[in-house]
Amino acid sequence: MKFDIFCEVQRAKPFTPGFERQLLADTIEEARAADRAGFDVWWQVEHHGAPEFSYSAAPEVILTAIALNTQRLRVGHAGVLAPFRINGPLRVAERAATLDILSNGRFELGLAKTGGKEWETFGVNPQTAREELREALQMIPQMWTQETFQWNSDLFQMPAREVVPRPLQKPHPRLWQTASSADSFRMAGELGIGVLGTTLLSPVSFMRTMLEEYEKGLAACSTPMGLVPNRQKGIFTFVHVAESRKAAIEAGAAWSALWYVHSAPIVFNVPRSIWWDQIRAGLNPHLARNLAPDIDALKNGDPTDLEISADELPVIVLLKRMARGDDVSKEEAHEVLEHLDSVIIGDVDHCRAKAAKYQAIGADRLMCLMQFGRIPHEAVLNSLRLAGEMLIPEFADA
Repeated sequence: MKFDIFCEVQRAKPFTPGFERQLLADTIEEARAADRAGFDVWWQVEHHGAPEFSYSAAPEVILTAIALNTQRLRVGHAGVLAPFRINGPLRVAERAATLDILSNGRFELGLAKTGGKEWETFGVNPQTAREELREALQMIPQMWTQETFQWNSDLFQMPAREVVPRPLQKPHPRLWQTASSADSFRMAGELGIGVLGTTLLSPVSFMRTMLEEYEKGLAACSTPMGLVPNRQKGIFTFVHVAESRKAAIEAGAAWSALWYVHSAPIVFNVPRSIWWDQIRAGLNPHLARNLAPDIDALKNGDPTDLEISADELPVIVLLKRMARGDDVSKEEAHEVLEHLDSVIIGDVDHCRAKAAKYQAIGADRLMCLMQFGRIPHEAVLNSLRLAGEMLIPEFADA
């Protein structure tokens, strides 16, 4: 199992003057550290209009800077928001090929259907978003490899054109799809491309069932979207490696993971109550985007009941307290999250045992979110170093 980095370009309040410039500088320094530590791919997310949660609105630019500041670290966009109102497939193909050249053939392309607030921002039609994702994955490898390309469907029309530049990697960079539901995992398999899943506090057993859906899709794949099939499975989760449990608590990693899950419904325009229901059910809360009411209904407010019952899950108790504006200490956050098998936060031995659970369900890549919430930059650098010294070599040899 390889270790990758997943990056949101994220910092929680309080903000200081010039923090955006410093945050981007810290991100580049952390990428150089990941390169030295032996991480395989740096995955950059794409979000728009998400202050406090993500400043990765121009991921191709950030990935170019990372590629020019590293030697061996691959650079992945996970994922390009695929609805055509956000990213037209021709522009995706052109930017990706350019980045592949500038990175000397180190680029990976992942696409995402996205949802919620970003659909509202760009006026995306929810009824066609999945098919737009599918068509983009069909078109882009053809744009990269055909002498001339043309397309005529109900969703996209393009006259015959020669698409330049062409990627450096031959026949083309690997293709990936981000996924959260059984349908999307199965779709990635049916298309013959790699899948990138996320936990967000859901148990590892849930991810195992999703990977089983992906394998079913692969078994049914007759014509892969790319010229070379990609059957790899990557899983994103919170990771912070420290010298001791005490150091992990002091870094605020568990608190920051809770803050991330607390903040995400705002980004995805989902009522917190629906988000929490997913966690209670042992599911991926990202699925709540498929269960949420329409955007107009969401504008009327979030009627979440913040009362805490005696039998409530400890993690929901802390999330409700955050929602109420109560103080949640670093210690109590750690006490709760260290018992969740999907969250990899603690000393080296603790993190090793947690990472092994992902390897056991067949993950090819562990996508480590290390810069999140309020974790200090120096603590992120130290986590990268420890993972490189103590975990990456061990799992590479397993």
